[in-house]
Amino acid sequence: MKNKILKTLTLLPFFFAGFNLFSQNYVFTSEEARVKNSTGARSAQAGFAEEEFRKGVQAYYRGSYNDAILEFEKALSYLPSENIILEWLGKAYYRAGLEGTALEHWQTASDNNYGGLLLKNKIEIVRERRISNNSYNDPVKYTESGSYSGNSPDGKKLVFSQPVSILANSDGSMWIVSYGSNELLRMDINGFVFERSNGSFEGFDRPMDIIRLNDGNLLISEFAGDRLSLFSSSGRFLRHFGTKGLGTGNFVGPQYLATDGIGNIYVSDFGNARIDVFDMDGNGLFFFGQKSEKSSGFDGLKAPSGVAVSGNEVFVADAVTGAVYRFDTAGNYLGLLCLEKTFVHPESMKKWGNYLVVCDGNKIYSVDTETGTVFENVRTGNAPSYLTCAVPDVNGNLLATDYRTNEIYVMSKMSELVGGLFVQIEKVDASKFPEVKVEVKVENRHRQAVVGLKEQNFVITEKKGAVQNYVFEGASYVNDFADITLVIDRSFEAAQYSREIETAVREIASSMNEHANKGTLRIVTSGAVPVLEYEGSPEKALNFSLQSMKNPLSEKCTVDLAIRLAANGLISGEKKRAVVLIGAGKLSENSFNKYGLTDLTAYLNNNSIILSSVLVAKTSVAPELAYICSHTAGNEYYVYRTEGLKNVVKDVIDTPCGIYVLSFTSSQSTQFGEKYLPVEVEAYLMNRSGRDDSGYFAPLQ
Repeated sequence: MKNKILKTLTLLPFFFAGFNLFSQNYVFTSEEARVKNSTGARSAQAGFAEEEFRKGVQAYYRGSYNDAILEFEKALSYLPSENIILEWLGKAYYRAGLEGTALEHWQTASDNNYGGLLLKNKIEIVRERRISNNSYNDPVKYTESGSYSGNSPDGKKLVFSQPVSILANSDGSMWIVSYGSNELLRMDINGFVFERSNGSFEGFDRPMDIIRLNDGNLLISEFAGDRLSLFSSSGRFLRHFGTKGLGTGNFVGPQYLATDGIGNIYVSDFGNARIDVFDMDGNGLFFFGQKSEKSSGFDGLKAPSGVAVSGNEVFVADAVTGAVYRFDTAGNYLGLLCLEKTFVHPESMKKWGNYLVVCDGNKIYSVDTETGTVFENVRTGNAPSYLTCAVPDVNGNLLATDYRTNEIYVMSKMSELVGGLFVQIEKVDASKFPEVKVEVKVENRHRQAVVGLKEQNFVITEKKGAVQNYVFEGASYVNDFADITLVIDRSFEAAQYSREIETAVREIASSMNEHANKGTLRIVTSGAVPVLEYEGSPEKALNFSLQSMKNPLSEKCTVDLAIRLAANGLISGEKKRAVVLIGAGKLSENSFNKYGLTDLTAYLNNNSIILSSVLVAKTSVAPELAYICSHTAGNEYYVYRTEGLKNVVKDVIDTPCGIYVLSFTSSQSTQFGEKYLPVEVEAYLMNRSGRDDSGYFAPLQ
């Protein structure tokens, strides 16, 4: 018996040496990670670093970025030159909003020949985002990134014929008006038609244009039918209005459409050479655009084509004169926006921010609504082409219909085509290993979410090999609810507006409650120290009162800490999420002492959080808050505005969110949960693609 024990003890060192050799997970590759002896076993330093690294990865996926930073820093203290730790530490700093520090760590790893082109591209994109402030309302050159043909791939069938107008949807799909085949089609981002309509019982009669009304319904003009057709937001026919004739509520050959802020509808009437105006219920109101004694220097419209409304002005393009004319919403002539012969034969004209997008033959132009400055966005070349409509889509592209070539073009910025997509693996849930769920965020180079992607737009691999049972679980852009945290100003200035603050909270809670009461409402008060006052159902905040707040009033409110606390509670919540500041819009001296504007904005953006502001006083919001709102896709509201605060929640829900959930069955060995398991995701969209590599740990056994 004694001999057996001695024999066993003699074999133990060999056994453990062999276990170390064959069970190493090969995460760390630096010389520091290996004992300099013939066995090649892992060093003690590597063992400590691996444990801290595993904890850091798990903290990162929980959204505890500060904890992750501490763990990765500990791991790096054991192995200072280990590149994978540097990469993950950079990722944690990036999600924490400290982009400068993240770039330093990534650059160090890249200089060590780690990460290849993928890491270099990430560094380039993040650096470009930090120094550029490109607005999608600014006119730039676009080039074709792809197209959808009206002919089937085998050339034997027509998908659509003579597309004349297009309307982009918030989910990445688009409505297409097919003039030649008398159809309304709905197509997804990959060119698949999943909905068709022939209109009413008697069918369409040369449909011409489509717009979305203020209530979400769709309106289509029928050129040969001399009528307008109203459809629900889902494409179900509701009714007709307008008839052929010369009087009010009549037209001859209605073409392009527009709507104003109060819901009135403007129709370019080609046959009567005028603009017809209807109310939101389809009742004829008046018409304008004809020559009159009151319109000095205006000879009347000759062939009105595109029409658009911006603010209190109506803009009308004329296909004969090549000019763009300005009117007020009552039809009074105000003058020229663009001189005659500026355009050859303008067609549709759609509002895009402070610009009008005008189609003219084989060109697309942007026209400044203030100055009339014209910028050429697109030229399709010398091939036969006739563009009739161009609209911006949710992904920052221009969608254009080519009536002559029977195609839909997708136009993108050149920088987007060259740089591709920015793909980030945000979370890996391996709690039910071997079943693994991966959250992937897809954006373009300028932080704009890419929505509308489907199962076929992703490829997920492990160690570059195909995974088993890949499933596209869903996309966040289809969610119809959101998590919202309200930050209430507890300054003495804001205390004068207690009733207004309570009104704002109750209206927002009520609006959230209308959206199936699914989202979580949180209330944080911004005083000398921020306090989380409430977290739960919006329904329980319908009778909100400031008297129940625990945080006392303060002369100096730490707004930065309040925003940070509010955002922390949203990171693990719903993918559509926002922080809404409610106050008088003024700031005290120490409002941003702890966190600067750049770091706060990056923290919100890198975690897909919007920041909006509700003013309870008739004043302008502080410049610092306006900066964060404008750079996180947020908005500014006044508590007693005419339409109320219901749109606060709607605007959050309507903001594009490019987070997708994919799942698969892993075939990797976990080594009892201690092995680092790599995973890669690639996203494709037409001629663009992007990729991210990451990894995870299965549960310990």
